[in-house]
Amino acid sequence: MIFRPLLLAGIFAAFGLPVTAGNSYQPIPFSALNGWIDDDHAAALEAFKVTCGDMSGEDWQALCAVAHQNANSRLYFETFFQPILTKTTEPALFTGYYETEIDGSRARTGRFQYPIYGVPDEVRAGGIWKTRRDIEENEVLKGRGLELAWVENPADIFFMQIQGSGRVRLQDGSTLRFGFGGSNGRRYQAIGPHLVALGVLQEHEVSANRIKQWVLNNPKKGQEIVWENPAYVFFRRVDDVSSDRGPLGAMNRSLTALRTLAVDPKYVTLGAPIWLEKGGSRPLNRLMIAQDTGSAITGPQRADVFFGTGDQAGIAAGLTKDSGRMILLLPIQEARARVLGP
Repeated sequence: MIFRPLLLAGIFAAFGLPVTAGNSYQPIPFSALNGWIDDDHAAALEAFKVTCGDMSGEDWQALCAVAHQNANSRLYFETFFQPILTKTTEPALFTGYYETEIDGSRARTGRFQYPIYGVPDEVRAGGIWKTRRDIEENEVLKGRGLELAWVENPADIFFMQIQGSGRVRLQDGSTLRFGFGGSNGRRYQAIGPHLVALGVLQEHEVSANRIKQWVLNNPKKGQEIVWENPAYVFFRRVDDVSSDRGPLGAMNRSLTALRTLAVDPKYVTLGAPIWLEKGGSRPLNRLMIAQDTGSAITGPQRADVFFGTGDQAGIAAGLTKDSGRMILLLPIQEARARVLGP
């Protein structure tokens, strides 16, 4: 198994494979990856090892075993993987996300009046359930014992739901950690366009940070805007992950700041390495690992960079909305199959 990629590496490196019209995949040499030599491949390999053992398939399991024995991380990726560009007419878009930290309490108090809810039975049963407005305005979950914690502002809950995870800082200095538990099945609708339509923001000013600040500064109008998004996320307590590690992602393993990427699993195998070339005012050329997903992450050139935990990570994530390209790193046999087709 380990020797098959070595035999095929020369074929791909020489670009000897035909790329016919309509083919969705194109092999790329490592020399064409901008900034590849300068990256910290050891850091990327450590992130890869967090989740590679959970990947299915003989090729992935063999490569995971080699990863745990490998000393030269750059050589490891160059030997056993082939970069593949997924060709698409859709423009590339890369945004950021983070794990929120907000003040709160285990019980309702005069300061902390708004509940973070666990998953109701109706949501566990599947299907589409009540809208965000129904849940919050009509308090349909009140008194059902689903309150996991209480916070000061409903806007904090909304943005924690967008991120999919968060920590609540208690008054004694300890924290409660929450991960995604389920959703009401409603389609996520961005609220930025509503603020543009109202003349509150110009289109070029729309960012997570600007939206959050406006909602906090305008609680009544902000609540109405937030209700334009019918999607609602419920949480679960996460007690088995130490505070020095990242939140759990779609693979139920801790995320790594600036190495984890949320992707569309229709196009990208979860756990796979991805070379990201993100433009913008804060460009990023880095080997990432596809360890998470998101409801707004759809398409072969759409991804979310995980920036870490807390306010500074949130600021950086909120400023990220850039173009570029991402290139899959696949086991050479799988790359060959994708390029040549069935």
